[in-house]
Amino acid sequence: MKYEIEHINTFYYENFVDQSMNHIRLKPTTDECQRLSAYRSEVLPNSVMKEHIDYWGNHVETFFIPEKHQHLTVKTQSTVSIQKSPLIKMIHFSDEMRTIFHSDLFRSHYLAFLNETPYTFMYKEQIKEIEEAVGDSSDPIQFSLDLMAFIHQSIVYDGTVTQVNTKAYESWPLKAGVCQDYAHVMIAVLKDKGIPARYVSGYLYVGEGSALIGDAATHAWVEVMIPGIGWVGLDPTNNVEALEEHIRIGSGRDYADVSPLQGVYRGGGQNLDVKVSVTLVDQ
Repeated sequence: MKYEIEHINTFYYENFVDQSMNHIRLKPTTDECQRLSAYRSEVLPNSVMKEHIDYWGNHVETFFIPEKHQHLTVKTQSTVSIQKSPLIKMIHFSDEMRTIFHSDLFRSHYLAFLNETPYTFMYKEQIKEIEEAVGDSSDPIQFSLDLMAFIHQSIVYDGTVTQVNTKAYESWPLKAGVCQDYAHVMIAVLKDKGIPARYVSGYLYVGEGSALIGDAATHAWVEVMIPGIGWVGLDPTNNVEALEEHIRIGSGRDYADVSPLQGVYRGGGQNLDVKVSVTLVDQ
C-alpha cells in the first residue's frame, strides 16, 4: 500500500506574536514494514528547519521565527509505502517466551514502558474494574487482544467530550473520547499487568466503505512488546491489529512524547486549524 499524505496546520493568533520556537513530529518513520520515500516540510513565515532524533527514536524538526506574525502555517507532504501482514493472532505464547517475559532482564530493559506517566495514570479501582471484566492475564498476548476488544466496546468514539490534555483516569468514567483516550486507558492496564506498552502516533487511511474510524488529523494506537517477536501494534479505537492502513510517525510513553506540534511564543491566544488528507496511490 502506497500513500501520499498532506498535513496542514495553521495557527491564527489574536494579535501579533514573536519569538516563536516550535518542534514538530510529523515525519513518518522507516522500519521493516514501512518505507518513507519522500518528505517535505514548509513553514510560513519562512524559517530554517533543523532536524534531530529524540530519545525515543522519533524525527523532530525545530524552527524559530523571530519576526512578528499573526499566522503560522506548517505544511508537510509525505509518500509512504507499507507492507504488513496479520501477526499477533498467529503467535503462540510459548514456555520460552514466558520465561523471558517474567525475567528481571526483560522488565529492566523495558522499564520506561512499564512505569506510570501523567497521561496513563488511572486509579487502582479503575484498573481493577477493567481487569476483572477482561479476565485471565496468564497469556499476555491473548490478554492484550481481549483488553483491546473490551476497551473498544466500552468507549464511544466522540470528539466533543475530551481534550488533548485529558488523562486516562479522567476519560475512563466518561466512557467516551477519541483515539488518544482509547490508547492511554489500554496502556495503563497493560502496564499494571507488567506488559510493556507504548503510545504510537500516525495517520489512518480510511478508504471508501471502510469501517475504520479515527481523528481527522493524526491517529493513535498502542504497541505491545512480545518476547522474541518485538513490538506489535493494536488499535483499540477500531479493535484491529495495526496493519497497512496505519501509517506510523513515532512512538513514546504517552501523547506528550509524540505530540505533533509543540512550541512556545510571546503573545496572545490562538486558534488552530488542521487539515489532513491521506490518499491511496498504489495497492
